[in-house]
Amino acid sequence: MTVADDTTDQDASGIVAFAYEMGVLKRLRRSGWWHVGVRDPESVAEHSLRVAQLAALIAAEEGGDPARAAYMGMWHDSQETRIGDIPHSARPYVDVASNERITEDQIANLPDRTAKSIREAVAEYESGGTLEARCAKDADRLECLMQAVEYREAGYARVDGWIESSRSNIQTPFGKRLADAALTVSPLAWRDR
Repeated sequence: MTVADDTTDQDASGIVAFAYEMGVLKRLRRSGWWHVGVRDPESVAEHSLRVAQLAALIAAEEGGDPARAAYMGMWHDSQETRIGDIPHSARPYVDVASNERITEDQIANLPDRTAKSIREAVAEYESGGTLEARCAKDADRLECLMQAVEYREAGYARVDGWIESSRSNIQTPFGKRLADAALTVSPLAWRDR
């Protein structure tokens, strides 16, 4: 008998309902880019995928656990199904519950092991107290920087604020090196190899 054999139909229903909620992230756009005229910015899910990928790569080079960093990167914006993507310019005017509190509501109907896994990942990411959390946070910033570079290459102006803010908040040595490289490497460099 496996651990999964202990899962009830109600547990399975809770996980499926949660997965449907996470599907909202595929349709939810990163709203800050509308300020510079991007009509159809990337979705939160698209952003989170590259964050998870970058978190794993940064963690591998920093000597951390790539899987743990990627797992945090995957959940770092999952709360936006409930509150939307609030751009930084709006945050001073909006009182929003903490990501940990939102996560608690989101995982209320999940089986204990599943809920604990997500709860711990979100709390670790938010605290920033581990190397893997710092790698995931750097990945979030680096992904924003890279997206800004891609939008600039596509002809959108005034993205420098995103680039500068993201770059200045990256903490890990390898994350900083990646940010520097992202500013000099063409977004299409991969095609030339």
